[in-house]
Amino acid sequence: VRQAEMSVKEYEEQRTGEGIRKWQTCFDCGQFFHGAVQLALGWACWKTYLGRPHTDGVRGAAMGILGDSLRGSRPEEALPVLEANLALNKRYWSNNEQEILCAQSAIANCLDDLGRCNDALVLKREVYARLVATLGVSHEHTITTGNNVASSLGQLELYDEARLFVRDQLLPVAQQSPGPNHELTLTLLEILAQTLRTNPEHTRDDLCVNQSRPARRRQVSQHRRRSARSRGHHAGRGSEATASLRSHAPKHGSRSGYAVKGAEGPCPPVAAPVLTMEIAR
Repeated sequence: VRQAEMSVKEYEEQRTGEGIRKWQTCFDCGQFFHGAVQLALGWACWKTYLGRPHTDGVRGAAMGILGDSLRGSRPEEALPVLEANLALNKRYWSNNEQEILCAQSAIANCLDDLGRCNDALVLKREVYARLVATLGVSHEHTITTGNNVASSLGQLELYDEARLFVRDQLLPVAQQSPGPNHELTLTLLEILAQTLRTNPEHTRDDLCVNQSRPARRRQVSQHRRRSARSRGHHAGRGSEATASLRSHAPKHGSRSGYAVKGAEGPCPPVAAPVLTMEIAR
């Protein structure tokens, strides 16, 4: 706790260091905290900065961290906190669209955790549309959010829309940038494979598209195994409900170094995290 407090102080005074992100990550290994450790630090962070004015950026960031920490084990308690954080952003930082999109993404992930997948999909579509308009279709943040939209479509059994969205919109862009071997591209291939496999109305031609690429299937399989190994708890092993591209997290956010898990900017995460459907082995 003391290390995190000093990191925030350093950022406020000198604009150096990692700021409030240190409430979320280990000083030794840099991994994001999970489980009981994450929850305890989330509450400690909020209590540390609760007394500051509502217009203080660190206080707003602390509220987001609390909501994120609650989401893992208590999503029903996390939702009102995340909604309050979104309202705070719209009221005091209405010109900062990145922060607002991050807050919306966190709410969408929480709605998924609560089983409200239709409501989550509405928010994810909105975030994706704004990222396309502001960052372009080829930006990593946009593709990351597109991954989330595709996963939600699959979960809601909207197989045809998911297949067309991934195959015709996301994959061509992802294969050019960031590239065919990038984690985002492999995740898209994994989602497409799962969509084709679970769709009861798939055709033989649909399946043959993937069967003709054994090398690519091996890459996806290796990606899935690496992702499974990396999803252990930092304080005790376990598995996460969502996977996030944490390697892209920034050192600073626009509100005194606040970084949402999962991406440099608007993202799913914590995190905004990327939701991927597990392929049956």
